[in-house]
Amino acid sequence: MAELKVYSTIGVRSAAEGLLAQFEETSGHKLAITLSITWGTAPMLVKRIEGGETADVLILSRAGIDTLLQQGKIAPGSDVTLASSGVGIAIKAGAPKPDISTPEALKRTLLNAKSIAYSEPSAGGASGASGVYLAKLLERMGIADAMKPKTKYPPPGGFSASLLITGEAELAVQQKPELMHVAGAEIVGLLPGDLNVVTEFAAGIAADSRHAEASKALIKMLRSAEAAAVFRSKGLDPH
Repeated sequence: MAELKVYSTIGVRSAAEGLLAQFEETSGHKLAITLSITWGTAPMLVKRIEGGETADVLILSRAGIDTLLQQGKIAPGSDVTLASSGVGIAIKAGAPKPDISTPEALKRTLLNAKSIAYSEPSAGGASGASGVYLAKLLERMGIADAMKPKTKYPPPGGFSASLLITGEAELAVQQKPELMHVAGAEIVGLLPGDLNVVTEFAAGIAADSRHAEASKALIKMLRSAEAAAVFRSKGLDPH
């Protein structure tokens, strides 16, 4: 049985985990493959490919896929956009929902919060990008200094909502599907209006993949109506 190596960003893990397991179960006999899945942030995985590691299918941010396309590490024409997501705010399930309906309400909510968790800006990936964006947004709102003492970071490649469950944070900010991945977290909503930022996720086949047929079958499944429903249920907007 052949091993199909998949490198995937945690940005879509909430949806992709079940879809990949289903693909392995339903197509394993027909294609004689088993999946080997590596999870990480998109820049972490891009660096590993650039460093000489090999995979068959890459599921990354659109920016990560485009970087590898330019380097000739992804087969031309094999890339597809799967879904996109915005940046959301979550609380521990059952806690009072704060008002984030307008930029002014969001500012008040952030200032009133005892603690907040978001990805360390240097972490990389869609989650790291949300951290970079939020750090800049806090500066733009003029509250960066006030927020610093009550800011907590999850481990690199981790989920900020996990700090809600441990009680270390009152609010968590990250990509919506990453927030939804943590059991016991509840989404309040996306950042309001034009303060929100959307990240696209895409997939492609490595130029040196030895399992082209299985790779094509996997990407076709990820583009199916059934997969779109799963993406949607996990906080992603399918394309």
